[in-house]
Amino acid sequence: MKRTESVAPSERPIAMGLIVLAALAIHLPLLMMKLPLKSYDANFHIFFASHYVHHWFNPWNAKWYAGFSQATYPPLPQQWVAVISRLIGLDMAYMAVQLAAILLLALGVYRFSKLWVNPRAASFAALASVFLGSESFLVYSAGQLATTSAAPIYLNALPYLFEWVRYGKWRSFLKASVLFTAAAAAHHATLLFGSFFFALPVLALVLLDGRDGDRPEVERTPAPAFVLRTVTIIAIVGAAIAIVLLPFWIALIHYPVTQTPIPHPSRANYILSPQWGLNYFIVPYGALILALPFIAIRGSMVARLRPLLLGFWVAFLIGLGGTTPVAHLLLGRAFEVLTMERFSYWATLLALPFVGLLAAELIDRFRMRAVCALTVAAAFTCALAVAWSTFRPADASNFKVDSVASWLNRDGHDNYRYVTLGFGNKIARLAVLTDASSVDGEWNSGRMLPELTRYGAGALTSSKYFGEPGLDALRAVLRHADRYGLKWVIVRDHYYDPLLKFAGWRQVDDLEDRTITIWSKDGVPPAMPVNAPQIPPHWQGILWGILPFGSSILALLVIFIPDGRRRDRPVDHFLDTHENLVSGSVAS
Repeated sequence: MKRTESVAPSERPIAMGLIVLAALAIHLPLLMMKLPLKSYDANFHIFFASHYVHHWFNPWNAKWYAGFSQATYPPLPQQWVAVISRLIGLDMAYMAVQLAAILLLALGVYRFSKLWVNPRAASFAALASVFLGSESFLVYSAGQLATTSAAPIYLNALPYLFEWVRYGKWRSFLKASVLFTAAAAAHHATLLFGSFFFALPVLALVLLDGRDGDRPEVERTPAPAFVLRTVTIIAIVGAAIAIVLLPFWIALIHYPVTQTPIPHPSRANYILSPQWGLNYFIVPYGALILALPFIAIRGSMVARLRPLLLGFWVAFLIGLGGTTPVAHLLLGRAFEVLTMERFSYWATLLALPFVGLLAAELIDRFRMRAVCALTVAAAFTCALAVAWSTFRPADASNFKVDSVASWLNRDGHDNYRYVTLGFGNKIARLAVLTDASSVDGEWNSGRMLPELTRYGAGALTSSKYFGEPGLDALRAVLRHADRYGLKWVIVRDHYYDPLLKFAGWRQVDDLEDRTITIWSKDGVPPAMPVNAPQIPPHWQGILWGILPFGSSILALLVIFIPDGRRRDRPVDHFLDTHENLVSGSVAS
């Protein structure tokens, strides 16, 4: 028996500059058109950023829920939006931060993929990240700035984690530590769950590295060194995150999230609810669905790829929400709090090294036909996700809230609190423009009013969409209007008119050609602070204004420290040894 070795591809990797240009060509025009402003959470993040513009060292925000602490949400992306907004305004600053995240993602995917595949396949994976459906879905439909900002930082940290644990390089230890800390300052959940989906496979790769008998010059990592290095970086990063996000942990301990769970369609059974399956599975994955058999086969047959396959498979199953029992079993009560689209996003990122490997092999075999087919598949995936944000926007109502903000800001109307009905995601935009305070809001973990936490409903402005729990929450708040200084109900959906009349409210004004009416209740006293015990002390505000943003500045400085001489990685040898066997090109 004689094995016929295939000739290694002679083509070089795609230059990172070309990948960056592709990302700019695709996403820059979409962001310049401010397409993300119609997403679910874009205005929410802009609202948080607007607070940091005016109150950088004070996380207490009086505009929602009669006052709440923004220390309940990691601040890094919003703080960057706030800083950049001083030059180009809040909306364009938000677009700039999203663009930076998209560009960093391409670099992170390339560096992460090189741990598993050769540089050429890694460059294809990085190019695929530009067209990734889940990325476009989160940017243009979900508006999850924190998730899309933290993941690229985290991916860029993982190769340094590998180099530290594998080779004991102190420069890599330093870079991994500061990048992990900055990723946590952007989104704590990404670091928490990423430790299982991304970091554990990388650590498993360290153990597998050097076990190839065909390459004796590659030494295995001694078990004591592996344990010591792993424990060291976990301890240092854990301590750094505890300090950088100290106000967040204090708020979480003192005011844990115990409210009634709020339903979310990403937790649905996608088979029984195909409309949500289309929204949370077909659109984020796109043509990547066609690569699932290759991912399963290649990942199971090649030992070094099995940890990556396992991380992908777990994230993939959790991302299916209630379609399988896996998410509920693994997450427990967190299943009722988290949304599942982020798990699909992480799964697609874990799939990209496989996609890059598949693309390289197809192009080597079919040349131009493969290039054309892959281009069409990538364009379809990206176009579907972008078009979906227009076909089914989170904020379908095309109306402005400027007149409402002007009304609230004049004649002392902002001495009282208000609530809107039928405004959807525009409540965050309204809060940016007005000085008045509301008892409503979009950040569920920040609300502490018992009338809101008692019922399984989201924002009061969309009460009717949550059924009886939503209407019960609205009735409870209206009943206690005197307690909260709630004098104004601003209505754009006249479905609520009978409920307001029955509760003793009367119409006092109208705006926008009577499409918006303003209701009032007599005898309501001016708004007074009601959540004063929850206001973070001044020292927490100082930490919140310095440490999270400072961690990103430190990461930018440290990342430019030269790496020194790199040791040869066994990835290329692994591919030379195993690719023929896995692809079936073994001959006698």
